[in-house]
Amino acid sequence: MCGICGELRFDGRSADIAMLERMTGVMTPRGPDSGGVVARGRVGFGHRRLKIIDLTNKAEQPMVDADLGLTIAFNGCIYNYPELREELAGLGYRFFSHGDTEVILKAYHAWGIDCVKRFNGMFAFAIHERDSGRVVLARDRFGIKPLYLAEADGALMFASSLPALVATGKVDVTIDRVALQHYMTFHAVVPAPRTMLSGVRKLPPATVRVIEPDGTQKDTQFWRLDFTRTPADVARSAEEWRDMVLASLRQAVRRRMVADVPVGVLLSGGVDSSVIVGLLAEEGQKGLMTFSIGFEEANGEKGDEFVYSDLIARHYDTDHHKIFIPSTRMLEALPATIEAMSEPMVSYDNVGFFLLSQEVAKHIKVVQSGQGADEIFGGYHWYPPLASSNAPVDDYARHFFDRDNGRLGTHLNPEWHLTRDEARAFVEEHFAMPGADDPVDKALRLDSTVMLVDDPVKRVDNMTMAWGLEARVPFLDYELAELAARIPSEHKLSQGGKGVLKEAARQVIPHEVIDRKKGYFPVPALKYIEGSTLEMVESALTSQKARERGLFDQRYLERLFADPKSAITPLRGSELWQVALLEMWLQTHGL
Repeated sequence: MCGICGELRFDGRSADIAMLERMTGVMTPRGPDSGGVVARGRVGFGHRRLKIIDLTNKAEQPMVDADLGLTIAFNGCIYNYPELREELAGLGYRFFSHGDTEVILKAYHAWGIDCVKRFNGMFAFAIHERDSGRVVLARDRFGIKPLYLAEADGALMFASSLPALVATGKVDVTIDRVALQHYMTFHAVVPAPRTMLSGVRKLPPATVRVIEPDGTQKDTQFWRLDFTRTPADVARSAEEWRDMVLASLRQAVRRRMVADVPVGVLLSGGVDSSVIVGLLAEEGQKGLMTFSIGFEEANGEKGDEFVYSDLIARHYDTDHHKIFIPSTRMLEALPATIEAMSEPMVSYDNVGFFLLSQEVAKHIKVVQSGQGADEIFGGYHWYPPLASSNAPVDDYARHFFDRDNGRLGTHLNPEWHLTRDEARAFVEEHFAMPGADDPVDKALRLDSTVMLVDDPVKRVDNMTMAWGLEARVPFLDYELAELAARIPSEHKLSQGGKGVLKEAARQVIPHEVIDRKKGYFPVPALKYIEGSTLEMVESALTSQKARERGLFDQRYLERLFADPKSAITPLRGSELWQVALLEMWLQTHGL
């Protein structure tokens, strides 16, 4: 797990080493162990390293293989690299290191861009071919690892974080109005390739981009999540699906144990993280470190789920660390949390993951986490109403969208409002794509390949990497996801959602954790904004910078200030927190 960056020039000039060093400097928290820059003429790569696999200097990056004429900057982990290394050795390749980075280089030389189809893992990488001048960029199937892009001043620049690109001083930092509408409507999700900034884009997940020396670019999408089913899939019993899910999940967790350092678990107390602990215990892992976090309650809403995380920790005798965060510390951590965001992310639990990661990083470098289970196995409350829907786009928007385009017109100042409902049009286009026939499948595909990428997954990456912590997400093992997509939706929606996963979990963990009301990562003080929290957000939204930017209608802001609790979105989010977070993110990053 690391941070990568680079510059590809198309105007005859050499790559700017000083600029590459500025970008790597911004990403030091992502890779605190070491860093470096390699430049050859018009192409330069930078890297910050977090040592997880092959802790020696032989695995330093950017890595150059002079014999093959290839240079790579890589962020992530290829879990099946030992098997690939053995296969490549059988083809005659010789290795000078013992990690996964060199395996990517050899795999690319052996199989070209199709090498990505063989990788089971999370990755974003850039490879430069010395002899052709070609550069290849790639991002993993679920976009677990970020890759931001900017074209300016006769060059293409890329980085693992958006602020690293802003640090070049060359990026157009005006606000993208389509992205703004997505943020305000699609629950703060801005789908690739857009970001909030007009001059920054992101490589879509499951994409390889080949860039020729003259600037010509070609994208190849190497994977799609397919929800079509065979007659055998439809006829298969719930028990068969349960056993298949458990076997695949067990393999996914086992794969994510590969490391030359200890691996722990972020234990929320829900079924997802609890079953990971249970499966690791089955694998014989002793002294497993687990970590939970809780906050003060607010407005009568409890701020922790320690009763369930404690139960699992006791049951498996883990080395458990329980962190309680008073509201004062949460508020103190908000500026640093926002600074860690590559894009504005409205979910309350960002600060939770930030503070939890700070504590975890004092003990270990790698954790497994339960993100993705709801999107893969149908755990959210908006899926059941879609099962009998005759208007799936309408029903999805009613449950998931924060506001419709009409209301948005009264919340934004006129110059920022678009007459076309871009967010709804995006959902309509996605739902119309082949490969998912029933409405539940359409929503699951959208959520797992778009919403998940630019909300939960990005949140975990940004908050853990702010402290040099690697988070691995076994529920996003692509083979497990492909299996889950084949399961008829009735098996996923049973038992209040994630039925087939819950049945698999019953074979591993205590039923008390399964047969409970669905929880989430609660931070009540950011949902029910009052006191010092209200003062903070009001100060940001009435500042000189906010007034000059003029995003939001003043009458709308005054209504929010007067009664923050009255404006709660369908997904139980605070409208005031949503608009304040955007403004605070822009100010924090000097935009």
